Amino acid sequence: MTTSFENPSREEICRRLRQIRTVAVVGLSPRSDRPSYVVAQALQRFGCRIVPVRPAVDSILGEPACADLQALPGPVDLVDVFRAPEYVDEIVDACIALNVPALWLQEGVVNAAAAQRARAAGIWVVMDRCIYKDWLGCGNALSNGADSG
Repeated sequence: MTTSFENPSREEICRRLRQIRTVAVVGLSPRSDRPSYVVAQALQRFGCRIVPVRPAVDSILGEPACADLQALPGPVDLVDVFRAPEYVDEIVDACIALNVPALWLQEGVVNAAAAQRARAAGIWVVMDRCIYKDWLGCGNALSNGADSG
């Protein structure tokens, strides 16, 4: 079975990124040389609050970590995923249960069936793209009042 998935338009992505204030980063590494750390740090510079989602870690980038999405301290605007595709189904289940409004699957995180299931549940979804690159690509269209780099 082939499941096709099409990402939102660039304009829609830029529009959504303007609304993002709190991002749960699933799979955020405490290691500064990892892509998840670099991206989360950039999101902080862009004015977002990040919520690290990683078991067995107390805090990352100055923010208290949660073991899983069910342990989030409150609502988030977006869940950004840095986990292997085989973990996306359970992440989507949690997002649906928590009524998360948006889900971003980073570059290389491809699970079209799970992405379609999330979308069918009313979640705005981007798959196999880097939020940092898109944020930079949106440029001046984003004005969270934060530094752009």
